[in-house]
Amino acid sequence: MNLPARVPQWLKMLYPKRIWQMDVHEKTLFISFDDGPHEIITPQALDILAKNRAKATFFCLGKNVLQHPSIFERIIAEGHAVGNHSHHHLNGWKSTDEEYMDDVVAASRWIPSNLFRPPYGRLKSSQARRLQAAGFKVVMWGVLSADYNKKISKEKCAVRVSKHIEPGAIVLFHDSEKAANNMLHALEMLLKNATEQGFRFEAMPYKKGSA
Repeated sequence: MNLPARVPQWLKMLYPKRIWQMDVHEKTLFISFDDGPHEIITPQALDILAKNRAKATFFCLGKNVLQHPSIFERIIAEGHAVGNHSHHHLNGWKSTDEEYMDDVVAASRWIPSNLFRPPYGRLKSSQARRLQAAGFKVVMWGVLSADYNKKISKEKCAVRVSKHIEPGAIVLFHDSEKAANNMLHALEMLLKNATEQGFRFEAMPYKKGSA
């Protein structure tokens, strides 16, 4: 499915309790990554961010944190935010509420954050209510890079992102093998182009510890 780069307003209005954009009064962008940490790709993204003095938010899978704890520790040590992306990358539409919550709670043992982003963006309203009741903030996105789409070149991916930025926008990338080629190029170009436009890049505020 070829999803639009910018999330339509009607979808934000349909789920108003989910976070689609950050409330800011300055030219600030919020870069986010899903699916890591990856042993090679996440450090590459971190190097690019450090070179540009930019902060971001990494929505991690619990199973990947267990495999690569030192990289997860580096994310936090370098001043980035972390969020829960479930333990096994479950599709909420295909999971019962119980198994979905169990998976998120399993990940929260290793990911000290009250931020949660649903894998694939697929979440039942009943699951969202349970997550919010447990103290999680459900974070979506405003700009979808589609870096995982092999039909989009790295140049088109970069244009797709930079064309739709606005103050407070949450930009979604993936620090995964499937997305790496497009993501690394688009990230470099976004940081360059947006900085020239006067934007800065911040991590999302989050509550440390379990939700």
